[in-house]
Amino acid sequence: MTNDRWLRGVGVSPGIAIGPARLVLWEIPAVTRRVVTPDQVAGEVERLRQATAAVSELLEDLRERTLQRAGTEEAKIFDAQIMMLEDRDFMGEVETLIQQNQLSAERAFEFKTLEMRALWAQSSSYKLRQRVADITGLQVRVLNQLVGRSELVPLHDPTGRPAIVFTRELTPGLTVQLEREQVAGFASVEGTRTAHAAILARSLGIPCVMGLVEGLQRIEDGMEVILDGAHGLVVLEPKEEEVAEAREWEGYRRALGAEMEQVVGEPAVTMDGVAVSLRGNVDLPEEVETTLHFGAEGVGLLRTEFMVLGRTELPGELEEAEFFGRVAKTFAGHPVVVRSYDVGGDKFPASFQSPPEANPFLGWRAIRVCLDHPEILRTQVRALLRARTHGDVKLMLPMISQVEEVERALEMVQEEVAALKREGVEAADALPVGAMIETPAAALLAPQIAERVDFLSIGTNDLTQYTLAIDRGNARLAGRFTPHHPAVIQLLKLVVEAGDAAGIETSVCGEMASDPLSAFLLLGLGFRVLSMSPPTLPLARWLVRQVEVKGARQAAQGAVHAATTGEVNAILEARIGEYVDLNLLQASRLPGVNAQTSFQGS
Repeated sequence: MTNDRWLRGVGVSPGIAIGPARLVLWEIPAVTRRVVTPDQVAGEVERLRQATAAVSELLEDLRERTLQRAGTEEAKIFDAQIMMLEDRDFMGEVETLIQQNQLSAERAFEFKTLEMRALWAQSSSYKLRQRVADITGLQVRVLNQLVGRSELVPLHDPTGRPAIVFTRELTPGLTVQLEREQVAGFASVEGTRTAHAAILARSLGIPCVMGLVEGLQRIEDGMEVILDGAHGLVVLEPKEEEVAEAREWEGYRRALGAEMEQVVGEPAVTMDGVAVSLRGNVDLPEEVETTLHFGAEGVGLLRTEFMVLGRTELPGELEEAEFFGRVAKTFAGHPVVVRSYDVGGDKFPASFQSPPEANPFLGWRAIRVCLDHPEILRTQVRALLRARTHGDVKLMLPMISQVEEVERALEMVQEEVAALKREGVEAADALPVGAMIETPAAALLAPQIAERVDFLSIGTNDLTQYTLAIDRGNARLAGRFTPHHPAVIQLLKLVVEAGDAAGIETSVCGEMASDPLSAFLLLGLGFRVLSMSPPTLPLARWLVRQVEVKGARQAAQGAVHAATTGEVNAILEARIGEYVDLNLLQASRLPGVNAQTSFQGS
């Protein structure tokens, strides 16, 4: 159902916000095109240095404020901007423009940042494209200092109500700089759910919508709006019944939170007695304790790229072994699945010289890099064999598309087991190895792969992306990106059946496991191990305890034979509605994961 008072975007931080719109045009200020005389050059350089010093101090303050409000990892978002201001090469080039071309400080800084912005925006690296907002934030702050302009538009409302901030590009600095009590929600034209500002909004608990395709043309300052941060919807000048419905949805979301609190510490067992293992996905060392705190029964995906990115050399065997052993001890009695380096795409370590690729995510990455440079994988294998003396650590191979890749990796494991024995090193005499199923090729070859490995784990984010040929970071296509597509479901069924036939564990470690409706489908397909982002574990535990596998299996059978995503969703909702209040379910849907439009009755 469409409505000319609705704006659609991508929900990136859940929650309902109701209040006045505030246009915050936090934009790059206009810079006068002027040159300076030779005797003014030194003064311009000094002006530049004073401005960057002031901005650096401000960024450090924002970093500290973020640390207090959101946590360590979110605070690191500001490191990139601080490092740019401290980069001698970058700032040296700006000063050279002043000295050699006699440009004003603001013209020189604008020239250099625009050059870098264009370079990053056109990069094949998704990570660099995501960091364009970092350049924008830095450019606005430094130029504001140089031209003497205030950074922010005050958010004061005559009624004192918190505002819903609309802007073209939401930067991390803007997100955290505005006082929390003044902001009810955020909306922006640019951005996706993986943008730094989106991550911060979720951490701060502020509803947020990005990717507003229609832009800001229909937004007037002070206009009353409703923002639905889970479903990517903005309602302009809502009617009384729409406001009432929005408040009802938010009430459901809070009620669900109360229900989840009641099952903390309870086992994840369905109503008909089927136990489900809920594990956490871990990106960084700081998240290990958090994952344990949320009740994870082990780590289903321990990413290791943080160990190599930004370093001039790869970590040694002992450094890796110490970290893996520490995680294994933390989750004593539970498995820790370590993914071998998924370098490539947008994640090459500084020590690698990789030629540019037109399609890096379809190129030289993950297992392909590790097999072409076997010393990388061998070091990691040896570290895991050492760490396995402290707990149940396992190795998982990413981006598999050929059986030969698995066979070669298994040969290397056996070779390193023998080598450590010869060297007299204390290490395990075996290492469980699994394959990560992320490509349609691997899914179709699952029976053959399952015969060779100890477990399978499906990365549903990439499997969906490659099956549907849809970039999961593309805001324009976000509505079409869904693991509930019948083709994806059929591949999931094929993989879990292959694992069952081989007598090995098959898990899901993609975002799909975080969504209640999707988790219900996965239970019905036969999955008994789900791994997800730690904060979503309580929701998954609640869902598992509300349903029966018997009903989930019947729903999955219907979904497998459905022709459209709409049919799949209808089948799942009809069956799960027998166990839970669909309103609670709808309120819990995660942004970007099959979320349907809210305000269904409008």
